[in-house]
Amino acid sequence: MARYREADTVWRWGTTTMDAPCKPLRESAEELAMRTGASMMARDFASQALGMTIERMGPGEAVLSMRVRDDMINGHGTCHGGMIFSLADSAFAFACNSYNLTTVAASAQISFVRAARAGDHLTATCHEQFREGRNGIYDTTVRDQNGELIALFRGKSLSLKGEVIRAGAPSS
Repeated sequence: MARYREADTVWRWGTTTMDAPCKPLRESAEELAMRTGASMMARDFASQALGMTIERMGPGEAVLSMRVRDDMINGHGTCHGGMIFSLADSAFAFACNSYNLTTVAASAQISFVRAARAGDHLTATCHEQFREGRNGIYDTTVRDQNGELIALFRGKSLSLKGEVIRAGAPSS
């Protein structure tokens, strides 16, 4: 019955003073995305080892960055291929899991535009292009600190049963 529907502004109880602000009972989609990203990063030892950081997350989007270290360059003195793919793929993974639904890659393709060099600060920005049912399509651009395009990545996702984190679980 609509009469007993939960109000849009439900507040938490437990505030002991009139000065303390009340917090919404439900977190926003942005807060859930950030909490999901933090939970994923805490268990993603490969991204941590590469020095990736989450710059921003929201529903269907993620921005990750990393600095190209000397140990990431190849025999030509450039960073190309796997390191760039790892950054783009991680941004894709964080974006498609941002709804707190366990989601995996169904396929991915990348086009390398140019190589990066040691010291470059790379940013991978992933945006959802399509999402319906269990499927999604996400596009990621990887750019250097000057905004120069390094790579274009497209990933297709498949949501599985389950959540990345329990929706009511506290942050770690």
